[in-house]
Amino acid sequence: MNIFVCVKQVPDTETKVTPNGDGSYIETSSIKWIMNPYDEFAVEQALLHKAANAGSTVTVVRVGGTKDTEALRTALAMGADEAILVEASDNLDSYMTAKAIKGAIEKSGKTPDLILTGKQAIDDDCLQVPQILAQMMELPSVSVVVGFEGTGSNLTLKREVEGGALEVYTTSGPVVVACNKGLNTPRYASLPGIMKAKKKPLTTHSLADVGVSADDQRIKYSNFQLPPEKPPGKKFDATDEGNQSSIVSEVVGLLRTEAKVI
Repeated sequence: MNIFVCVKQVPDTETKVTPNGDGSYIETSSIKWIMNPYDEFAVEQALLHKAANAGSTVTVVRVGGTKDTEALRTALAMGADEAILVEASDNLDSYMTAKAIKGAIEKSGKTPDLILTGKQAIDDDCLQVPQILAQMMELPSVSVVVGFEGTGSNLTLKREVEGGALEVYTTSGPVVVACNKGLNTPRYASLPGIMKAKKKPLTTHSLADVGVSADDQRIKYSNFQLPPEKPPGKKFDATDEGNQSSIVSEVVGLLRTEAKVI
């Protein structure tokens, strides 16, 4: 089987994010990058499915800048066989990203039997690329998947819906599966795996190589800014019993007129 996994590189959740000079994106020079956490479940599921289907290969695909390939190297160290990087800016919209992934998969020369992704990226939370990619490739898709069973292309997939219920789908593949937290427990990259990852093939393409141009952009970002700082809190001294009644009245008034919580 030819298994493809789409991964995104996102800022570490502990990284301090600030807008860049012209407000078109965030300042990326000092950011620590990690693999999108939801994509880790996709990589792990690909490796589990590979183990259950002899002769399968796992190829990870990423669209983004070349300054740091941490996400791809992490996936290779976990056990993926090869990687593809489409060089691009890190603020492409969902349509361009999906089209770039489609082009990269086609350029690999392999017919995909299964495409796995995370359900969403934690930086932009668009929750669109898997569905757009499936539409472009004319494949069925199942998102928010928390259950994955079956061998080969015959799969039974369980997805979460509102209210805590589960929907069950059966498919004969190929199919695009967007993975959710709880599907599995992603493995840690071992030291031997990290060493082997340095020797595994990593193919690089430009956007033009995979058939993507500036005309494909549907959304342009502008005016990135930090949220306004919270105003300083107010303190009240109610240790004097004689003032407690008036202070309580003042606090209640502020909660009603300023905070608007009562």
